[in-house]
Amino acid sequence: MGLLSNKNKEVLLGPLSANNPVVVQMLGICSALAVTSKLEPAIVMGISVTAVVAFANVIISLIRNTIPNRIRIIVQLVVVAALVTIVSEVLKAFAYDVNKQLSVFVGLIITNCILMGRLEAFALGNGPWESFLDGIGNGLGYALILIIVGFFRELLGSGTLLGFQVIPQALYDFGYVNNGLMILPPMALIVIAVIIWVHRARNKELQEN
Repeated sequence: MGLLSNKNKEVLLGPLSANNPVVVQMLGICSALAVTSKLEPAIVMGISVTAVVAFANVIISLIRNTIPNRIRIIVQLVVVAALVTIVSEVLKAFAYDVNKQLSVFVGLIITNCILMGRLEAFALGNGPWESFLDGIGNGLGYALILIIVGFFRELLGSGTLLGFQVIPQALYDFGYVNNGLMILPPMALIVIAVIIWVHRARNKELQEN
């Protein structure tokens, strides 16, 4: 069985669309609402969650046969908390401004439903490589939605992307005004709802009968 067999490819690529954790499984929506008013924190949060899910999956997979069933949740939380602490310190050292924008939401990665879901549903029953691919796939699927939401909220709400002015000044001179509603949390929910609608329209098998 190859490192990127058809099964492993499905594990890696499935969460990017057909089994996306946000728009299909409805996980991790709270943080998607909170950190997507700008594109940069959305990207950083997506990368952070991807790293934590991937390495937590690998660690739990490696020790899964030695974890007593009655304390498995506690062990998972300890592993995740350690990884989140490392990520938080790295962000403070190399991306302090973004870390301030993300505020408490970096620490709240510990409570992200995607993390515990993948540890319980996948890492406890599969090998380290498959678990790593599953973590990468689900993390990137989550990051993809955050980036899409952050892109439209910053572009339409502030006229910028990654802090750079994108909408020409000429449009403002003609009367164009940024949509201030886009940077408010409720608009994140509406943008995600539109993404879910488009996604399900393109994937008929996900539609409820």
